[in-house]
Amino acid sequence: MRFQFVFGFVVTACFVVTTMLVSVLQAAVRLPEIFSSEMVLQRDMKVPVWGWAEPDEKVTVSFEGQTASATAGADGRWSVQLEPLKAGGPFTLTVKGSNELKLENVLVGEVWLCSGQSNMEWTMSRSAEYNDELPNVNNPKIRLFQVAKAWNQLPQDKLTASWKPCNTENIPNFSAVGYYFGQKLNADLDVPIGLINSSWGGTRIEPWTPPVGFQSIPTLAHIAEDVAAKDPASTYHKTLVTKTLAEYKTWIENAEKNFSATKLIDPPPVFPGQLTPYTNQQQPTVLYNAMVHPFVPFALRGAIWYQGEANMSEGLLYAEKMKALIQGWRTVFNNPDFGFYYVQLAPFVYGGDSTRLAYLWEAQAAVEKSLPKTGMAVINDLVTNLKDIHPPRKKPVGQRLALLALNRTYNKTDVVAASPELEKMDIDGAAVVLSFKNAKELKTRNGKSPDWFEIAGSDGVYHKAEATINGTTIKLTHSNVEKPFAVRFAWDQIAEPNVQNEAGLQLGAFRAGEIPERGTFDTLVPEGKNFKLLYSFDPTKPQLSGDKTQLVYKTDKSREIVGKIKRVGYFLYLKPKDGKEQFVFVTMPPLDPNLAKIGVPTKASGARFQKTVSDVTVFSNVSGIETGTFGSGCNVEFWDCNYASPNTASISGANDQKFDFGDQMSPATSPGYGSMQIHNFAKKQTVFSFNNFGAGSGCDVGIGNNPAGEPDWTFSKSAQNYSGGQLMIFVETE
Repeated sequence: MRFQFVFGFVVTACFVVTTMLVSVLQAAVRLPEIFSSEMVLQRDMKVPVWGWAEPDEKVTVSFEGQTASATAGADGRWSVQLEPLKAGGPFTLTVKGSNELKLENVLVGEVWLCSGQSNMEWTMSRSAEYNDELPNVNNPKIRLFQVAKAWNQLPQDKLTASWKPCNTENIPNFSAVGYYFGQKLNADLDVPIGLINSSWGGTRIEPWTPPVGFQSIPTLAHIAEDVAAKDPASTYHKTLVTKTLAEYKTWIENAEKNFSATKLIDPPPVFPGQLTPYTNQQQPTVLYNAMVHPFVPFALRGAIWYQGEANMSEGLLYAEKMKALIQGWRTVFNNPDFGFYYVQLAPFVYGGDSTRLAYLWEAQAAVEKSLPKTGMAVINDLVTNLKDIHPPRKKPVGQRLALLALNRTYNKTDVVAASPELEKMDIDGAAVVLSFKNAKELKTRNGKSPDWFEIAGSDGVYHKAEATINGTTIKLTHSNVEKPFAVRFAWDQIAEPNVQNEAGLQLGAFRAGEIPERGTFDTLVPEGKNFKLLYSFDPTKPQLSGDKTQLVYKTDKSREIVGKIKRVGYFLYLKPKDGKEQFVFVTMPPLDPNLAKIGVPTKASGARFQKTVSDVTVFSNVSGIETGTFGSGCNVEFWDCNYASPNTASISGANDQKFDFGDQMSPATSPGYGSMQIHNFAKKQTVFSFNNFGAGSGCDVGIGNNPAGEPDWTFSKSAQNYSGGQLMIFVETE
């Protein structure tokens, strides 16, 4: 008993002392990690300073003749604002409440955030120029703030980082692009530079974006909603939880009644997926929450950004996501002039469709045209190995970003910062003349003829162009193109083009003009003017990829379509060898929000639909085809596999012995024969059919019921009856 008493006394005493220490520590004035000795404060802007103290405690901040005071709120947070500061230092920042903090060796100058994925994270020690630069890195006017990797579901106040001077000890593991950017700004502006490196290799753009960024872009409303659903403080979350709890409460009450009455209990309501927390660092807002929010609203001049590899297949949608990031950061840092300068991805052998990267390049180029104080550094000349996704030459990357900042943020108009950009395209007989801005004179970096230019006529086939430079124009021709319609430049993932301006800044990928592929459709179906072309190809001569898993489209605009899909349209046009042209255009609600599944149902797309559809509209010039709008009575059979005649879908009126509608899908064979059919089963009619995709000119294609053979054209090899055609897939967006 005595031991127990003594032991209890010791524990109690320790508890009291510990509690007192915790209370003292909690009451002490403290600052976020972004405020420390060796820091850099932003010049010529109002500078917020904030932290935590005991509720109602008065806190006073003193710096270079300025004094500002605030009282901590009920949550202990306080904030003051210093008036704009002039560059210089070192100075001392004092924060005083119940305790006093002194931050020494503080400089005032320019502060920039460096963010993105692995090419921004890529360290100085791994850069090609490291050994040559090492003697120069001891620069007391450059300060480094390296943020440790972390992610979180909710906004955080703390992070792991501290300000350090730029020297041989601290530079090896800092961002190479960030350092070379800051080094040039320091040399050209002659003011201190603070660099905040918050980057993480392999990450997407969405986790770096604050909620307000998604809210600013209508096409990203679904992401904004998902983020709000997972935020306990949001109105949407509270509404969703209230509704869910009510449903579960009702279910529990009914379950208890049924249990007491010896009755079966119904399954519980499905838990809303939107309320499920995020699970990794790739999901929306989670890196912003942990690696940026802890230093919001620290005064910054802007950010540099090197990211996109993880979003590489998104085409123009990536431009919308970049806008969300930029506008989101400008909002949370309360700085509408926040500069944002970014790197266009380098050429790299990603594999697959060689043009995928070109669509991302196009998206990146679109951003600087739509938002002020932004700019893109083109680096398609800096690759040393096309199979290395991390080009080791980081110095020119950082320097090109610095040129953009010097020109567009610091208004040094004599600094040439912009790459050449297409200004207009003129057709001159069989030639195309391209005029460029951001250049006094165009040249090639290797003295050879301009490369990677392509030209196309009405058939949409691109040919390597003969290109000649005349001042700031380039003339393109090809012997097989008598009447050009479109051009493209560097439209390939391995393109390392040679065209640049007099300052040695590279011309980036672009395309211009338009193949008149909608001509037939717009003439025959004027009602379809609001539909956007998604895919097109000749269904009388289809081509599958080498592994037979996807169809090779002549036109694929899936990377350009943004927004919610309202309706989808299928246009089949055929030119019989012995008759007049035929067409049908069918519109309906989308089978799936995934654009790949709207197209030809291949193994790669994953589309498999045996389903009835409503609200179907049919236009056609083929005799016997029922036209108009049908509220019911229609079905689709889209799949990549084999199929059989039994009516396993139990479609009314189907024949078990014939291939018509309701046929039995056989998924074991994939890729197999393949079916892309739309039926009006209420009228016992095939609207159109395209089967056996891998057979080339031996495939099945037809409008209406096959007059001789299986009604849905299976085994007909009918493509050989046509001299050509088009299958075009359209979408209408909200």
